[in-house]
Amino acid sequence: MNAKYISIYHKLIEQIEKGIYSVGSKIPSEKCLMEQFDVSRDTIRKSLQMLEQNGYINKVKGKGSFILDTAKFNFPVTGLISFKELSAQIGRTAETIVEKLELKKPSKFIKEQLLIDDETSIWKVIRSRKIDGKKIILDKEYYNGKYVEKLSREICEGSIFDYIENTLSLNIGFAKKEIVVQTCNEDDRKYLDLDGYDMVVVVNTFVYLDDGSLLQYGQSRHRPDKFKFVDFARRIQQNI
Repeated sequence: MNAKYISIYHKLIEQIEKGIYSVGSKIPSEKCLMEQFDVSRDTIRKSLQMLEQNGYINKVKGKGSFILDTAKFNFPVTGLISFKELSAQIGRTAETIVEKLELKKPSKFIKEQLLIDDETSIWKVIRSRKIDGKKIILDKEYYNGKYVEKLSREICEGSIFDYIENTLSLNIGFAKKEIVVQTCNEDDRKYLDLDGYDMVVVVNTFVYLDDGSLLQYGQSRHRPDKFKFVDFARRIQQNI
């Protein structure tokens, strides 16, 4: 397998992240890159295609490839992914801090979100997510105690999804998400490094098991300057 284009892709990312190519600037032409790396045009085109697919450059026909702002981390809107899995993808130094873990009776609001009665206990988990030394995500999650009878700080510091799927042998099926922007609340100020920001981007999520049972309701609260929410959409041709 020819992995030269992957190696070049990573070298170009390193140059972009070091600021060798600034945001909005044009990267060298395909010919210049061919000479720089001593490879074929096809190899360079594959590397550039990967850069474009992953949000590092924007290719403009007839003009070249321009550097996009990569100071934000890609967070998939439509995917169902744990922070541990995301950390591995973005390749940054990441840490989960369990701020609160308790088994309790649900409030009226949480009962309505999880569609449970007064007798069903819930796990309340608050975790801050630190990336490159800054707490920039606050996750507030509520798990239906009917399905998750036990949680520990060790589990929460790792991946709760992994525990649910591989220890409890439950199949997580799908999620519904809503994205809103809200003024920072007391918990945001307490647990996040806001650096002067007074608004957060909030992703409200309802996670279901594969049989349609509602497993979790959560809020993932993000410092707005550090994350972009991405999706892939293809236009469907209309036969009109």
